[in-house]
Amino acid sequence: MQPIMTNDEIEARAQRAVELFKQGFNCSQAVFVSCADIYGIQDEQLALRLSASFGGGMGRMRLVCGAASGMFMLAGLQNGSYTPHDNEGKMANYALVQQLAGEYKGKYGSLICAELLGLAPRPEEPRPAERTAQYYEKRPCAEMIAEAVRIYLRKINQ
Repeated sequence: MQPIMTNDEIEARAQRAVELFKQGFNCSQAVFVSCADIYGIQDEQLALRLSASFGGGMGRMRLVCGAASGMFMLAGLQNGSYTPHDNEGKMANYALVQQLAGEYKGKYGSLICAELLGLAPRPEEPRPAERTAQYYEKRPCAEMIAEAVRIYLRKINQ
């Protein structure tokens, strides 16, 4: 069982995730890295690499929101099964993911990156958008990243 966090501790991790995003890391990386140490992942470079592919709605395909994917990766660390026939473990993990997804979707209306950002699905090329002041102004990603961390940590601290 993980230690119970205070609201201040949860908020500090949410703000750390926003800082990571504003440094140029993607949404999934920001969420995952802000909490991976809870599960003994002290190697930040490893955490960044593990979560790198889920940004931009999975490889910039605008599918499942990277902030949500970061939550789901954390859920796997929290209670993911690691033996092939652990149906109870799988069920517990899937239940947690579904709860997290429901709360996130309830707040934002979707789990799909393209819908959340009002963009067409799948850009023509994999090149990430340049991070400028205008980029951060027109996208709700920073708030969604912070909220994904809050949703996750509040859920596991119940």
